[in-house]
Amino acid sequence: MFGLPKKNGPAQSKEETLTFLARGFEFKGTLSFDGTVRIDGVVTGEIHTEGTLIIGEHAVVEGNVSAGTIVSGGKINGNVTAREKVRLVSTAALLGTIRTPLLHIEEGVRLKGTCEVQGHTAEQPPDDIPKELSEPRKPRVPQYGEL
Repeated sequence: MFGLPKKNGPAQSKEETLTFLARGFEFKGTLSFDGTVRIDGVVTGEIHTEGTLIIGEHAVVEGNVSAGTIVSGGKINGNVTAREKVRLVSTAALLGTIRTPLLHIEEGVRLKGTCEVQGHTAEQPPDDIPKELSEPRKPRVPQYGEL
């Protein structure tokens, strides 16, 4: 839909779409994207992307949001669904339900709603976490004289 031209070159092995909706942008309706999108304007309606959705500090979204990964520093009044993870930075405000396998919330976030965080199953840890860190460990008891 909206986006920058795709670049092919030796440094970029696969095509990537980046869309930027700047501050001052206002839209009513449903937005669907491929790839990464950053929104710094006002959207009234739904936003969908299979890639990464970045909601800037000055952005306001009135509607449901779904993406692979969601990073928000703006205001969302609606439900948030991510296939991979949701990260809310300190300037974020959210009113709604969050559904995601991984959730990271920084100090200062304003959140009113519910969170449904499934996490990764013990049988299948995420690919980017070494096996030794994903297995449960027994706590080590200090020996006499170690304190």
